[in-house]
Amino acid sequence: MNYRLLAISGLGACLALTAAACSSSPSASSPASSMPASSMPAASGTTTTSSDFGSGCASVPKTGAGSFTGMSTAPVATAASANPLLSTLVTAVEKAGLVDTLNSASGITVFAPDNAAFAKIPAATLSKVLADKAELTKILTYHVVAGRYTPAQLAAGTPLKTLEGATVSPSMMGGTYEVNSADVVCGNVQTANATVYIINTVLMPPSS
Repeated sequence: MNYRLLAISGLGACLALTAAACSSSPSASSPASSMPASSMPAASGTTTTSSDFGSGCASVPKTGAGSFTGMSTAPVATAASANPLLSTLVTAVEKAGLVDTLNSASGITVFAPDNAAFAKIPAATLSKVLADKAELTKILTYHVVAGRYTPAQLAAGTPLKTLEGATVSPSMMGGTYEVNSADVVCGNVQTANATVYIINTVLMPPSS
């Protein structure tokens, strides 16, 4: 496994968004009764309400800017900066200088590796990847999909084209939502311009 690429993919959830790439939206699908309730339409750029889910959600603050309510009113990079699960990711976003780009994107889905995912990567390897902006952008865009996807749409198992160009494969296995080999530890988290699924493993584009 290429740890150098793996390290950065974690950043992908939040970093390399482009407003133009985010202009498209997924087709709507009806949520299954066994899935978390959500009134979120699939159209990009639409303000929604939802039910977050997953064991990792217990670590999210109950009140304040980092709470689910607080995050729902802020653009995704700003919202992530208040979430203790994503502090490593936020550091990477700031280092890449992509905060403004991310916050200005409209109607996206972000698969965001948590701190535990980054802890799997050797510190020296991570530092090297962070210094390579072109490679960083490639990995990060693999974690971003245009349009706001519901849990029901992820469970349908349809491959989703990322901004990087390759696809990710969401699914629901034994009651656990997955994206490629990563488990969703806290899903369907809403920000003002994105739906976020926090995952426990960084993803690598198949071309890497």
